[in-house]
Amino acid sequence: MPKITYIDLDGAAHTCEVANGLSVMEGAVANGVPGILAICGGSCACSTCHAYVDSAWLARVGAAADIEDATLDLANERRPESRLTCQIQMRPELDGLIVHVAKND
Repeated sequence: MPKITYIDLDGAAHTCEVANGLSVMEGAVANGVPGILAICGGSCACSTCHAYVDSAWLARVGAAADIEDATLDLANERRPESRLTCQIQMRPELDGLIVHVAKND
């Protein structure tokens, strides 16, 4: 099963197995990763699953779709590497993905 490393706001790494087809947000919630609030449950409506994709992974993850890009305007401290984790689906080529949790309160 693919793994994701979530780096929380305190710098602690949480490496978790997340099945292909699940979102990066679902993996975080299922594994109790702090800071991924996911208030809207993955409907791309709130930005509380905001994270920064590690620069080494940006090309493989790909760009945000238009609706995600618009929702990211609600996020705190948006950056070029910002993504909503509910919109990133796990797939084999993302095994080892690293994301840095944003301040989502």
